[in-house]
Amino acid sequence: MPTVLRIKSFRFHFYSDEGKEPSHIHVATPDGECKFWLEPIRLAGNRGVSPHVIREIEKLIYKHCDLLKEKYNEIHNY
Repeated sequence: MPTVLRIKSFRFHFYSDEGKEPSHIHVATPDGECKFWLEPIRLAGNRGVSPHVIREIEKLIYKHCDLLKEKYNEIHNY
């Protein structure tokens, strides 16, 4: 589960066995975990993360989207 970015208490990571899905990022928080598709950016799943924190994470994903896509492609050999 490679970590590609840490901001505040958020850990942005991938699971290495999910290469058949569209590009996405998992974000672990102290309260749970969520998953965002990267193209287009949208929430794909949420377990325990409040709506306010989801919005904050979404803004960070928009800000770092190029890096996240690049790392996704590196890890999944695209």
